[in-house]
Amino acid sequence: MSFFVPKLGIDLGTANTLVFVPNRGLVLNEPSVVAISEQDNRILAVGAEAKRMVGRTPGEIIAYRPMKDGVIADYRVTEAMLRYFITRALGRWNFFKPEVMISVPAGVTSTERRAVIEAAIKAGARSAYVVKEPILAAIGAGIPIQEARGHMIVDIGGGTTDVAVISLGGIVASTSVKCAGDRIDHAIADYVKKTFNLAIGEKTAEDIKIEIGSAVPLEEELSMTIKGRDFITGLPRSTEVRTNEIVKAIARELREMIKAMKDVLQETPPELAADIIDHGITMTGGSSQLRNFPELVFRRTGVKATLAEDALYCVAKGTGIALQHLDVYKKAIVAKR
Repeated sequence: MSFFVPKLGIDLGTANTLVFVPNRGLVLNEPSVVAISEQDNRILAVGAEAKRMVGRTPGEIIAYRPMKDGVIADYRVTEAMLRYFITRALGRWNFFKPEVMISVPAGVTSTERRAVIEAAIKAGARSAYVVKEPILAAIGAGIPIQEARGHMIVDIGGGTTDVAVISLGGIVASTSVKCAGDRIDHAIADYVKKTFNLAIGEKTAEDIKIEIGSAVPLEEELSMTIKGRDFITGLPRSTEVRTNEIVKAIARELREMIKAMKDVLQETPPELAADIIDHGITMTGGSSQLRNFPELVFRRTGVKATLAEDALYCVAKGTGIALQHLDVYKKAIVAKR
């Protein structure tokens, strides 16, 4: 009978949730956003549909992100969101409860971990496993984590930057800082506000980051026209921003992320540190795709960094692989029936 048990890997992120099904690959990649009507607290939309409502909703609809800094901020909403993603991934004619594996940040407390497991069980999972993000990111990036060799992985998402040194299938040294993609977006919006007296939304800030953002100054700058609301006149207007302005705007956030990497390198036993110098740092997660980020890491730490293939999907891929080989990765897994 157990033959029919479907398996799902969920990368439950602050910004996006990705669902991976072994043998089928990535089946879902949607924003972790839920739209709620204020009057009766009803959930109106989840995922991409809800994200389209962010910043564009009438007063009585709130577009809400139930995950804050990689952990559950609102339990009920997270459960509803998980239920929606599980149903979407399996199709509504599926009568078997799935086994679910969910990623959590490296710095997560046991209470926060339990909250994730319980939300998954309530949302319709038969059993839930949670695994720390850096381990899944490493598995998804194709790093042989079982070896007696130090591998350093930096997973930069929307809410958290997770840094870990992994050897023999476990985490040797790690840290998790609440500074990642979202904070970069805020820094860009703040900069535009201070410099141009222009108010822009989250989405525009994110577009700037992706279109012209860079971690190090460029000789040939890119530029982009942005539209927003003028703070003084209150009227819409547009202006132009250039790459090197953005580099300055986000320098502080990037420094915080690099500091996290340095902290972990300082805690790493010498033998493993030698391995890391040989093999470099692997970067995964959506925000590690910022232009020239690996270059900045190399300049600041002296260790070469490379962007993993499909950086955005590494954690989700890792959940899928770990689900198929539960026995191999059992050391890294916390299970709950």
